[in-house]
Amino acid sequence: VLPACLLLGLLLLAPALSAQHERGLIFNLDIGELCLQSAQCKTGCCHRADGLSLARCVPKAAESQECSPKSIYGVYYKCPCERGLTCDADKTIVGSITNKNFGVCKDPQDSKRR
Repeated sequence: VLPACLLLGLLLLAPALSAQHERGLIFNLDIGELCLQSAQCKTGCCHRADGLSLARCVPKAAESQECSPKSIYGVYYKCPCERGLTCDADKTIVGSITNKNFGVCKDPQDSKRR
């Protein structure tokens, strides 16, 4: 009788265990969840409003929105651009140290069409 109960318990727990791995506590985080690194977020952007705020996963910047170039730090004040867009920003070391390396997301195809 015990093995049948054990088997039934495992069958009931299997969907719950597999669902736990879809999202996870550390990686594959949804928009609005707390993060420490952009690699944790489904969107690829871990954002903080200022130096004292907690960072949360947010969508990447769309065309004409403010952006930051990709960073080694992994937490952004302005997110990098969505795929296919480029961030026209100050990419100097001084800009990244002083947090003044923000730009605007642009479609590189637009400049080729003109």
